[in-house]
Amino acid sequence: MTAIVPGTVPKSSPRGSGARARMLRSLLPALSLALVLIAIAWLNPRAISYFGFNLMLNLAIPIALATIAQMFVIAGNELDLSIGTFVGFVGCVTATWLRDAPLIGVAVLLGSIGVYALLGALIHLRNLPSIVVTLGMSFVWQGLAILILPKPGGKAPDWLLAIMSFKPPYIPFPILAALIIAAVVHFGLMRTSYGVILRGSGGNAAALRRAGWSLLRTKIVLFALTGLFGVLSGMALIGITTSADANIGNGYTLLSIAGVILGGGEFVGGRVSPIGAVIGALTLALAASPLLTFMHIPPDWQVAANGAILIIVLAARVLISRRER
Repeated sequence: MTAIVPGTVPKSSPRGSGARARMLRSLLPALSLALVLIAIAWLNPRAISYFGFNLMLNLAIPIALATIAQMFVIAGNELDLSIGTFVGFVGCVTATWLRDAPLIGVAVLLGSIGVYALLGALIHLRNLPSIVVTLGMSFVWQGLAILILPKPGGKAPDWLLAIMSFKPPYIPFPILAALIIAAVVHFGLMRTSYGVILRGSGGNAAALRRAGWSLLRTKIVLFALTGLFGVLSGMALIGITTSADANIGNGYTLLSIAGVILGGGEFVGGRVSPIGAVIGALTLALAASPLLTFMHIPPDWQVAANGAILIIVLAARVLISRRER
């Protein structure tokens, strides 16, 4: 046995310190959400209620779905700069063709998911920067949205309105939907063998290739999943707003990236967290308007305030990451 000299204090092992830092890092998204909720409760206690959460988190579902869509691309070490305009395109299709000609609407939406899958194949086969390709596609989606709906209008299908206006007992619908989205995606990406393969395409592509898995197929699947959740985001958004606009989803690109990073994701290495991404989306949804409105911050300054919140969280992550080493 090793004797401890009297008057000395054993130093904590680096392994224990790193474990605590990793735990704190994983809890950071939840802590950020808790701080925002505490601030809202302090500024306006009446907002912490069933009706208050329904009102404050009204747009949380489409933001969460768009964030999950972006997360799949980031899991493969890529970035999608077209998800916002894609959500707007889906919204225009939903408010027009999906309502008036459902078969055409469904075909167009399925075709758009196929386009996303082809983008993944193109980026991989030609070794193209995803930022450049998706930036170009953002103009394509925007142009198609304007062709479909030159001016704001249209109307959401009745069945979609019924879904998005659902009022379950006890738990507000946005919170219930967020829990379901997080649980389903977490199980599929983090708890299944194929989810490990998808994350491995961004974490260690060389090892995945040596194991005999097709990187082309994983890239196609990741981009197809991005398209699928982008479609769900656009439909959910129209189910809430009841009508469409070609520019309705333009802000979702930066929101989705911020939500993934706020939730603990990394731009490289395939490190993502579905639960963290959804929590990040909820945090942004609460901080984007309710919190800043209660703080009497003018709308012109709210974008800058959101950026400040994100910078503070990222700075905290950098300090925690240094303790992991």
